[in-house]
Amino acid sequence: MPVKLMSIQMTKLSHWRFNKIAMNVKEFTPKEIVQQLDQYIVGQHVAKRAVAIALRNRYRRLQIEESMKKEITPKNILMIGPTGVGKTEIARRLADLMDAPFVKVEATKFTEVGYVGRDVESMVRDLVEVSIQLVRKVKHEQVRADAFRAATNRLAADLVPAETNDRHSQQPSGNNPFAQMMYNLGIDPTTGTPRKESISSEVRQKRETLAAKIRTGQMDQQRVTIHVEEKHQTPTGPMADQMEQLGIDLMGPLQSLNPPKMIERDVTVAEAVEIYTEQEADRLIQSSDLYAEAIALAENSGIIFLDEIDKITATHQQGQAQISREGVQRDILPIVEGSVVKTKYGNVRTDYILFIGSGAFHLSKPSDLIPELQGRFPIRVELEDLTAEDFVEILTKPKNSLIKQYQALLATEDVHVQFTMDAIEEIADIAFEVNRATDNIGARRLYTVVEKLLEDLLFEAGQVPMGEVQITKKYVEEKLESIIEDQDLSRYIL
Repeated sequence: MPVKLMSIQMTKLSHWRFNKIAMNVKEFTPKEIVQQLDQYIVGQHVAKRAVAIALRNRYRRLQIEESMKKEITPKNILMIGPTGVGKTEIARRLADLMDAPFVKVEATKFTEVGYVGRDVESMVRDLVEVSIQLVRKVKHEQVRADAFRAATNRLAADLVPAETNDRHSQQPSGNNPFAQMMYNLGIDPTTGTPRKESISSEVRQKRETLAAKIRTGQMDQQRVTIHVEEKHQTPTGPMADQMEQLGIDLMGPLQSLNPPKMIERDVTVAEAVEIYTEQEADRLIQSSDLYAEAIALAENSGIIFLDEIDKITATHQQGQAQISREGVQRDILPIVEGSVVKTKYGNVRTDYILFIGSGAFHLSKPSDLIPELQGRFPIRVELEDLTAEDFVEILTKPKNSLIKQYQALLATEDVHVQFTMDAIEEIADIAFEVNRATDNIGARRLYTVVEKLLEDLLFEAGQVPMGEVQITKKYVEEKLESIIEDQDLSRYIL
């Protein structure tokens, strides 16, 4: 195929998902994006503004003519702040909000080229896998109506079998798994040709009637036995990693050499329909289109969150035996700058992927990164330490706050817990003081404090009728005061 024609086709493919993404971003101005993040994350307005602007700029770039669009690359962000202040949560919620491919990777997991371990390009391959899942989900929705009808017809055919024209084509006996597999696939094990069904008008009528009942949900709770293809396990190990780095797919050749193994599953009709619908939807989707669209989505809308980036600075090296952290930085550099990464689905350009670096930088500073990598993170945001007042807001304001989570858990045991405001303030003060006296782990300290506070309730719930339970400041003090006073004990328990 001529290169120019291929380029035109890929350009058309790349526009598939962009309209939907552009509409999502267009619905939210930077200010509105910050408001959405405020529903889950307390404070850190500077960081929220930075990521909101970066996301809005993606929408703006899509509106520009092609010649200028190529010149505009994302302005990568470096978040600096202690653990537990919301760095990861901001990036994760942003990706959920915009329905964009997002992966979080630990920079410390990577090794320099030439050493055993994960190479830095694996984060791009992980991003493509996430993108494929997003595109597949959308495509499944597009063909779901046809897939559902095909699935119900297929299940009805399983439940009302028809006779085959070949009288000698009988279900194989004995322990020949290959013959049984061929029979389950509709192939005569003796001749290797497809078995032909002789469908009478009576069988056809029964199938149509049964399919109609299945579609209306009349048989959802009935149990049936179906034959499904066993999922292949992805190869792992050094050999598989090397093949992945070269963009070679080991699974394809292996699956073609080994016929699919069919296994029996005892499920409800509703579950069988869902399984068959997924399989039929996969058959209706062209894999080549799916992969091309997923790559285009990852290239133009992907977000890679590089956590613990401060741990790969030179100041963290401990002797000559340790793999060079600066070597890892040098390997990350071309990916952040913009390069082509080989994957088993095709080549992926990283020029327009948004990278968000994150680190506490307690023992180092951003200037300890190699200068070239520093320059690739032009936007730097320092996140603030959380105060006791912030902890109060974290416990009360977010839609999924910690207190609401525990209230929902205990409500399943008919225990309805209510917290007074002074109790919440006391919990926040305790968490803040423990952070100050021991290690500062930010909002994560609230998990340990609240879990210890409600330990007795969580243990007794379901055994003793409790009904309404009110958590007061006095209750908090009684449960936690002895632990807080003993600093050595609080280091281990809180």
